[in-house]
Amino acid sequence: MPHKHNSGRRHRIGKVKFKVTNWSEYEAGLRRRGSLTLWMTPEALSLWKAQKRTTRGGQARYSDLAIETSLMLGLVFGLRLRQTEGFLASVLELMGLDLPVPDHTTLSRRAQRGRPFDRQQGRSVSAEGPIHVLIDSTGLEVYGAGQWLEEKHGARSRRGWRKLHLATNADSGEIIAHILTDKDAGDASQVEPLLEQIAAPIERFTADGAYDGKSTYDVVTKHSAGATIVIPPRSNAVDRSDTEAANQQRDRHITSINTDGRMKWQAATGYGKRSLVETAIGRYKSIIGHRLRARSFAAQQTELAMGIAILNRMLACSRPKSVRLIETTA
Repeated sequence: MPHKHNSGRRHRIGKVKFKVTNWSEYEAGLRRRGSLTLWMTPEALSLWKAQKRTTRGGQARYSDLAIETSLMLGLVFGLRLRQTEGFLASVLELMGLDLPVPDHTTLSRRAQRGRPFDRQQGRSVSAEGPIHVLIDSTGLEVYGAGQWLEEKHGARSRRGWRKLHLATNADSGEIIAHILTDKDAGDASQVEPLLEQIAAPIERFTADGAYDGKSTYDVVTKHSAGATIVIPPRSNAVDRSDTEAANQQRDRHITSINTDGRMKWQAATGYGKRSLVETAIGRYKSIIGHRLRARSFAAQQTELAMGIAILNRMLACSRPKSVRLIETTA
């Protein structure tokens, strides 16, 4: 992409500096992220025990909200299931609450149910009105037999991993859609499942070159007819002068790049906004981790849903407002 054209002289390009204008508010929000009252809400404590079931079968002791709260605490503080059990027991004891604590076996079993958790959980901004959607994907490692052999015997093996597809709101920075797939799933094939999770109309859709193709343009146009699509076409793309409105956008991108070059096209279309979804991916890997702890695919989906809810809740606590510092030359 365009930034690679400057790789030979990058050391001569000065680094852009930014200043956080709401530092006191942002610092207070960062401290609040570690508060237990943020993750153990009064609603979760009041609905800790499961409601009595009316159908045949065994009676559950813990509600789904209690299991979600326990799993979320483990992810926030980087604990395994057994340590999560002990941590939660000590917290409830200090709070003077006589509530049963789910053991690690129960947490593992309930996480594998595959029940879709509330995808709106943790979002502070309701997606109303046209929004700017950014989409990207990344890989998450899966600990399996190959990694065990490598650690135990030093044997080299192929690393197992899953593919995480994210859609973020460019204005709020929140993750508004996510999908976990096998590593062989193509990026463009997951655009439609991601957009199905977004109820708000899309004003602008931005993605990298991996999503270039007629199928992506058709899916976005089907969701929001008037959406502006910003995807860099392939280097060998040809202007086909198509009559469809969606394909006309791609033809205009090809013409602009051939006329002015990719650098000017990137500046004119605001393609640089796409870095915000990469920031969201980096935030997930630095806070939640680059590896999935769960073994089964259903439990991995639960873990991912909890991780996304954690990031959105943290973002609701504090988000820096930064402005670019412009250096003046004498």
